[in-house]
Amino acid sequence: VQLQASGGGLVQAGGSLRLSCAASGRTFSNDRVGWFRRAPGKEREFVGSITWITGYTYYADSVKGRFTISRGNAKNTAFLQMNSLKPEDTAVYYCALDQGLSGRFSYWGRGTLVTVSS
Repeated sequence: VQLQASGGGLVQAGGSLRLSCAASGRTFSNDRVGWFRRAPGKEREFVGSITWITGYTYYADSVKGRFTISRGNAKNTAFLQMNSLKPEDTAVYYCALDQGLSGRFSYWGRGTLVTVSS
């Protein structure tokens, strides 16, 4: 499974971006797709996840109410809609796959850089 996150860029504080996570070689089914980020000088942080088959989402407190994870119509793509962005959201964002709901994110994609200017 190969994952690719895309859609990052430079945005002003208060702005929005939508990131995509596309899987090649398979579609999502009994899986969980997670989003993570790593800010400069900091450890990787969990952002949120979606259980594909139910659509259940879960978010870190730091993004709750601002970020939304959704499923694409194409069953190999998930989205992270980021609104009301803050400078502290600046990070490289990664998507990951918990295949078969094992409880572990075993597949990781290359990240996409999001920079929020103040």
